[in-house]
Amino acid sequence: MKTGILIALIIVAASTLMPGIARAQEDERIAKSMESLKAMTASLGPPRLEGTEAVGGTEAPALYFGTTRINNNFDIVDAVGREDGSGMTATLFVKSGDDYIRVSTSVPQPDGSRAQGTLLEGPALEAIKAGKAFYGQVPILGRPYITGYEPMKDSSGAQIGIYYVGYFHCWYCQR
Repeated sequence: MKTGILIALIIVAASTLMPGIARAQEDERIAKSMESLKAMTASLGPPRLEGTEAVGGTEAPALYFGTTRINNNFDIVDAVGREDGSGMTATLFVKSGDDYIRVSTSVPQPDGSRAQGTLLEGPALEAIKAGKAFYGQVPILGRPYITGYEPMKDSSGAQIGIYYVGYFHCWYCQR
């Protein structure tokens, strides 16, 4: 009888602790990838907007880090995914009016193509508009992702875009 109670207590304790441990690992993974994305872009120079360029059929402000144009350039966002090695996606957004447009992304659309030119929507948008970072689970193009979003500012301190990292996460899809 005591053995059965002990086993039941161990199962309850494990099921209570595991989500917390998993969440801590997710948070660490997102933080590491965000740090990597920001370091890769910073190594090119400060962010700035200059001119416009079409991305995914949408005209958007052209984002530069130093002299490197980022619109339609996937080197950095793809490098973040390779570095993580397990499905991390990355995006660099530019601010255009009240919208934020994906100008460089490894986030896939349902057909497998890059989500270039699509707009940021959902709960992260309000935090970003308030100049704050957002970390948490959000739907991206209808799929659940564990994410991190941080405002991108130019040398004058004006918010010109967003840094994003995240990965598809669907616990019920993995059964």
